[in-house]
Order: sequence, then C-alpha cells, then structure tokens
Amino acid sequence: MKHLRSALILLVIYLVVAVPFKVMEIIPGFTDIRPVTLLGPVYAIFYGIPGCVVMAVGNLIMDVVSDSLRWSSIMGFLANFTGPLLIWAYWYYRSSSAFSLRKGRNIIKHVWIMMLSAILEMVLITPAVALIYPEIDAGLFALTVLLNTFLFPVIFGIPITILLQEEMGFVPLDRIKRMRK
Repeated sequence: MKHLRSALILLVIYLVVAVPFKVMEIIPGFTDIRPVTLLGPVYAIFYGIPGCVVMAVGNLIMDVVSDSLRWSSIMGFLANFTGPLLIWAYWYYRSSSAFSLRKGRNIIKHVWIMMLSAILEMVLITPAVALIYPEIDAGLFALTVLLNTFLFPVIFGIPITILLQEEMGFVPLDRIKRMRK
C-alpha cells in the first residue's frame, strides 16, 4: 500500500508538471515541449522501477487527456519506461561508485547516461511514428524527442537531484542496495 501511495504521489507530480506545457506543441498531436522529462532521471535514481513505470503511465495519461492517443503511443509508453530504466540500471548495477553528483566525474557519467537514455527513447519512438504516420516530419520529431529527453533532465533534473539528495536527504536506491550488503 505504501508503494502504491508513493507511485500515485509521483504520478500527480508528473501531471502537475506536464499539463501546463501541453499547449506548447511542436508537431500537433505528436510532440510538444516537455519539461516533465526532467523527472525521468530523478524518479529513476530515487524510486527505481516504480519511478520508471510512473513516467510511462504519466505519458500515456497525457496522451489520453490531450487527445494525442495514437498507435505510436505504445512505443511512447515503452520509451518513457526504458529511458529512465537505463539510467536506474546503470547506477544500480553497473557503476562501481554509489550515486552522488558531488564529483564532476559523476556528473559527466550521469550526463552521458542521460544522453544514451535520450537516444534510446528517440530510437524507440521515431520509427513507430514515421512508419504509422508518414506525413509527420520524422527528423523534426526525432530532434524534439532527443532535445526534450536530454536538455530538460540535464538543465533542471541535475540541480533537482542534487537538491533532493544533498539538502532533503533523499537516498538513491543504489545506496540502499550497497548499505544492505
């Protein structure tokens, strides 16, 4: 029950951040300016897989309520789950050091993994849109996805992550795993 309540709170935060910007469309019905993507790495680092699920479900809800639900939304759901999942998996399983953005080296690693995550999301969603809706400019669509899923997490997500960890005492899941060992 506690995890469900946490997921619902994360989902409400997602929707509060997403809704005001839904009117800033780049390709109407397909893509817009999405500051909400800053939450992907934050949710992944502090909430793991449930945070990744919230990113996917939140995106799907926004597609439904904004009349943007399309067949390509299936890949959007998958991409909005796997992008943050890649970030979580790196810090949880692959990194030799615990997650902390106190060192410049870790910030650079985090930026690189967020770039890989953005590329993954772009590669998952763009072909689906291009194949199903050939009238959509696939290049513009891909660029919008890449910039949304990279720039907002870097510019806003990193400071929020640092604030949550350093000032508010949030503990990344990889640290919890290392403490249990």
